[in-house]
Amino acid sequence: MTLVRDPDNIRLAVLGMVENNGHPFSWSAIINGYDPSHMAQCGFNRICQYLGDQEKEAFGIDGARVTHVWCDDPVDAPRVAAASLIPNIVDQPEEVIGQVDAVLIPTDIGHEHVSRARPFVEAGLPVFVDKPMVDCLADLRQFVAWVNEGKPIMSGSGMRYSPRFVELRERIKEIGELRLIVMTMNNSWERYAIHALEAVYPFLDPGEWSSVTNTGSGSSHVTHITHHSGVDVSVFVIDDMVGGYGHMAVYGTTGHLSAWFDDSFPAFKAQLVGYVDFLKTGHRPYPFAQTVELMKIVLAGLRSREVGGRRVAISEIEV
Repeated sequence: MTLVRDPDNIRLAVLGMVENNGHPFSWSAIINGYDPSHMAQCGFNRICQYLGDQEKEAFGIDGARVTHVWCDDPVDAPRVAAASLIPNIVDQPEEVIGQVDAVLIPTDIGHEHVSRARPFVEAGLPVFVDKPMVDCLADLRQFVAWVNEGKPIMSGSGMRYSPRFVELRERIKEIGELRLIVMTMNNSWERYAIHALEAVYPFLDPGEWSSVTNTGSGSSHVTHITHHSGVDVSVFVIDDMVGGYGHMAVYGTTGHLSAWFDDSFPAFKAQLVGYVDFLKTGHRPYPFAQTVELMKIVLAGLRSREVGGRRVAISEIEV
């Protein structure tokens, strides 16, 4: 069942922009196309590079258009609009209610997302929340309550859709029986652990994650995550380890494979296509229960660090 009035003409609003996150530019450009001269001034060289590497035909998602934008800093909204061909700028995010069919919240600070999403959830608009959906238990409980009420909310990381990691999953039998997954990431656990976790998560059965032990210190998070299958997962999130951004290695009884995330455009586009398909059909690309489990892993990692590296069972994070 469609979640929008017209599946062939879905009007989207991109609402919010935080420091060091260029998703308002990139997500909007993937959907709308873009103006190269204005995009060159966006301040995100990586976005300019991967957009520039695409053929014109790669842009656009059938039936969808970003029609409205709002940014936390009013100076940013005209820049995003000019670069990503968005016709309408609003002074307050709530102004889009009644003007659009769904909302994209492209910010990655988890503890802001309940307040950012609330006006639109309560207005009945479908909402996509960038990763991480939350970084505290109270907010996770709020999102779960909303979804249990039937509110159409999605969240996730584009790394789930990375063609590099999809190919790795398809080749997994080449290494015998899987024993260990190692994933590295930079930035903070609160903001970027979900990237690493969502890349790893599809390799193992959902609903079977057991515990997290975080023995890091300072800006380093060194975690051992267990799964009921017996496969061990090590995730390293170290603030300034830019050289480890999105690197994965999988080890089995007869061999090993590795890949790294360097395919932002197809990953983000697949993520956005998944959301648009959800709007058109009402069918999620993956169950919301998976997002909840991933958030529990993030929160268990934080709790383990706070209590001196104690093993924290996922079951301790009760929603």
